[in-house]
Amino acid sequence: MGERPIAPTAPQLVLETDGDSQVMSPSRSYNVGRDPTGDIVLADPRVSWHHAVLHVGDGHWMLDDIGSTNGTWTQGHRVEHLDLGPGTTVRFGSPEDGPQATLTALPEPTTTARAPSALTSITGSYRPPTSVRPLPARVVRIGRATDNDLVVPDLSVSRHHAELRARPDGRYEIVDTGSHNGTYLNGQPVLQALVGPDDLVGIGHSMFCLVGDELQEFVDTGDIDLDVEGLVVRVAGGRELLDRVTFPVGQKCLLAVAGPSGSGKSTLLNALTGLRPADEGTVRYDGRDLYRDYAELRRRIGLVPQDDILHTQLTVRRALRYAAELRFPGDTAPAERAARVEEVIGELGLEQRADQVISSLSGGQRKRVSVALELLTKPSLLFLDEPTSGLDPGMDRSVMHMLRDLADDGRTVIVVTHSVLSLDLCDRLLLLAPGGKIAFYGPPGETLDFVGFTQWPEAFEAFENDTARDWAGQYRDSDAHRQYIANAMNKPRRSAETAPPPVKPPPPQGWWSQLGTLVRRYTTALAADRTFLAVMIALPFVMGAMAHALAGSKLDQNSALNALLILCVGGVLIGAANAVRELVKERVIYQRERAVGLSRSAYLCSKVVVLGTITVVQAVVLTMVGLAGVKLRPQGGSGVFLPPLAEITLAVALLSFTAMMLGLLISALVKKEEVTMPLLVLLAIVQVVFCGALLQLNGVPVLNQFSWLIPSRWALGAMAATLDLHAIVPGKLTDDPLFAHKQSIWLLDMGMLVVLSAILGFVVARLLRRHEPAIMRR
Repeated sequence: MGERPIAPTAPQLVLETDGDSQVMSPSRSYNVGRDPTGDIVLADPRVSWHHAVLHVGDGHWMLDDIGSTNGTWTQGHRVEHLDLGPGTTVRFGSPEDGPQATLTALPEPTTTARAPSALTSITGSYRPPTSVRPLPARVVRIGRATDNDLVVPDLSVSRHHAELRARPDGRYEIVDTGSHNGTYLNGQPVLQALVGPDDLVGIGHSMFCLVGDELQEFVDTGDIDLDVEGLVVRVAGGRELLDRVTFPVGQKCLLAVAGPSGSGKSTLLNALTGLRPADEGTVRYDGRDLYRDYAELRRRIGLVPQDDILHTQLTVRRALRYAAELRFPGDTAPAERAARVEEVIGELGLEQRADQVISSLSGGQRKRVSVALELLTKPSLLFLDEPTSGLDPGMDRSVMHMLRDLADDGRTVIVVTHSVLSLDLCDRLLLLAPGGKIAFYGPPGETLDFVGFTQWPEAFEAFENDTARDWAGQYRDSDAHRQYIANAMNKPRRSAETAPPPVKPPPPQGWWSQLGTLVRRYTTALAADRTFLAVMIALPFVMGAMAHALAGSKLDQNSALNALLILCVGGVLIGAANAVRELVKERVIYQRERAVGLSRSAYLCSKVVVLGTITVVQAVVLTMVGLAGVKLRPQGGSGVFLPPLAEITLAVALLSFTAMMLGLLISALVKKEEVTMPLLVLLAIVQVVFCGALLQLNGVPVLNQFSWLIPSRWALGAMAATLDLHAIVPGKLTDDPLFAHKQSIWLLDMGMLVVLSAILGFVVARLLRRHEPAIMRR
C-alpha cells in the first residue's frame, strides 16, 4: 500500500488563554469547556461544561460551538462555526468579558530556549511545548481539579497531584502530594526532589521542564515515535533469540511483526513492553529510554496478550468499570470514570454488547473488549499479540481494520501476527527470520518482491528449508534498509547522563481502594460462575453427611477417629478446591494489571478475603452438618476452653483456611490450569496419610518431623485435644503428645495452623513476583 502522510497540512498554532499558552497540534481536536477532563479548561461559570471544539478540516483550523448556553463570540457576534487562523480572538460565555482565547502562529525555530536543539537535549524529541508559563515565585499547584494553578485534564492525574515549589536559594523542587499514580523525575518515582534545568518531571501524560525562566509542558497526545536499536536477547547457553534487531516506528504507524515459528516474535514483544527486557540494546519512547524510565512510561503502553485479560463472567460495561476503578485515581468521581468507559465503548463500537456477558461474545468481539480495557488510560503505544488467532478471515479483517483506525486516531500500534490476510492495512511490516534476524522492514507491499517470492507460503517455507541463505545480511546491504531504517534512525537522543540512578518507589497509593475494588470484582465474578457456586454449596453438605453417618449418635471407640478423619479430609478439600485454580487462571490478567500499577499485596489479600470468607462459612456448615446431634464427649466433660462443638468448628475452619492458602501456593506454582486437579488429589492423599489418624507418627524419625508441615496433622491434634481422644480410643495411635487434653497443646495445634497460613501467604507473594514484568523486579 502507499505511504501515508506523516502530518496534516494545517499549521500548528499557539492558543493563549488567561495568561497560559498551549501549542495546538493539527493531528487532533481540542474540547473547550468547564469539564476538568477536557483539553482546554475554562473555569468561568458562564462557560458550558462542553462548550466548543477546535479541530482541523479541509486543511485549516475551525471552531464549532456544540450547543453552549451562553454562546461563543468573536468581534461581538455570536458564532456557531468559525474558521480560525493566526490573530483570531474568541470569547466564551460573554461577548464583553467572557474568557478570551487568542490564536497566534508558532514561532519559527531559532536559537531561543524553545528551539528544536534545546528541546532535543531535554526531552529527547523535536516536539514543541504544549504550554509555556513563567516559573513560579513561590508554589505552583498541579492537578486535575480546576482550583489548581496548573490544571492537567487527565484522569490518570489526581485532583491535587503535586506542587512545584521555589526554594529560598533560587532552586526548585517537586513534591508529590499523595497522588495515586505517582510523580516522576527523569522517569523515577519521587516524593520530594530538586528539579534542575535538565530534568523532566512526569505527571500523568504530561511532562514538565524548566527552560530559562519558563515552565514548559509537553503533553503526550499519542503522536510518538518508537526507536528500537540493537536488541539482543540470550538464553542459557548463549543462544540468541534476537540478533541485533533495529527499526524505527513512526507516529500513527500500524506495524505488523510476522515470521515463522521460532523467529522471536513473542521475544521481541516482551522486550518492547518491558516484560522481559533485552540483554543488549535500547528501546526509545519518543526519545526517552523505555527501560530506564519504565516506572513512568509503563502507563502509556497498552498491551493486549493473546489470552483474554478479562474476567469473562462479567458484562462488558462492568468489567471496564472495574478496570477504570483500578487504573484511575481514587479521587476520580464515578461519573468521570463512567463517562470514560462509555467513550471507549463507543470508540470500539461495543454499544450493542455493553451489557452482554463477555464469555458469550465472539472471539473478535472479546478482542475488542480487551483493546477497550487498554484504551481507558489513553495509551500512546499499543501492542497486540496474535489478536486474530483462531478467527475466521472476515473477523480477522475486522480486527485489523479496528487497529488501522486506532493508529489513524493518533497512536502507534504494533501487532504480532501469523496471519498475512490483512497486511495491506499496515504501514510497515517487520519480517523476522529464524534466530531473531530481520529479513525485511518496510511497506508490506514491497516484502514479497524483496525476498523473491510471489506467495507468502513459499516465503515461510523458504525460511525453514533455505537455512544457508543470509536473510539478515541481504537486507542489511539493501536500499530498503538504508531508506526505512538507517536514514530514519539518524536522529539526536536525550543524553543518559541526566537520569538519576533508580530509587525505591514510594509506597503504593490507594491500597485500600484497590483492595475494595478487587474484592468487589472478584466476588461478582465468582457469583456469576454457576458451576463454582453449585460445587461450593454442595461440597460441605456432602462431606458433612458422610461425617455424620460415620459419627452416629456419639463418638465412641469405633466412630471417633473415622469421623474426625472425614472432617479433616472435608476441610482440606473445601479450602484447597476453592483456591487451587484461582491464581493460574488469572495469570495473564495479573501480569497486565501489575504492569500498570496494581499492588501485589492488595491482589493477594483480595483472594484471601473473598476465598477465606467462603471457606470459613463452608467449614462451619461442614462441621455443623457432620456433628449435629452427636454426643462428642461420651465420657463427660467440656472442651479445653469452649464447648466441644465450638472448638472443633474453629479447628476445621482454620484447617480449611490453611488448606486454601496451600491451594493458592499450588496455583502460583503451576503453569497450566489443567495440572491443578491431579495435584489437588495428591494433596488430599498426603493430608490423609500424615494427619495421624492412620499411621503412628509420634516417635517415628523423619515421618514425625515431616508431618509438622501438614495442616491436617495440627487440626486433628486440636480436635483430639478437645475430645480427649485417648480416653475415647485408647491405644498407641492416640497416645500422641499433640492429642493431649491440655490448654497448651490445643493452643500449640491451633497456633501452628496460623503459622503455616502466614508462611504460605509469604511464599505465594514471592511466587507472584515471578510473573511480573522482569524490568519491575530489577
